[in-house]
Amino acid sequence: MPPPDARTRPGARRDHSFASRNIGTHLVRGAAGFGPLLLAWYLWPRVGWPAVVPAAIGVVALRGCPMCWTIGLIQTLSRRRLRAVCTDDGCALVRSAPGA
Repeated sequence: MPPPDARTRPGARRDHSFASRNIGTHLVRGAAGFGPLLLAWYLWPRVGWPAVVPAAIGVVALRGCPMCWTIGLIQTLSRRRLRAVCTDDGCALVRSAPGA
């Protein structure tokens, strides 16, 4: 029997974007990810393989890769300005209300 699909599991995350709830949270996650990655880059010529440990921590904080974090940053910023409205006729992007 195949594993249950993420869309059908109770409590599963249905939003498949990389965005965070707010920009502050996203920037903190970026600092927590890029800091260890830079440390690993600095340590690699000095200590070798043990520098992989902070690199792994950085990748986990960035949810997989620096590009994924960057895409999430763009999505987080655009969510503040645009939102998708879907009807039976199709979907369209509309401006969010100020302060929303």
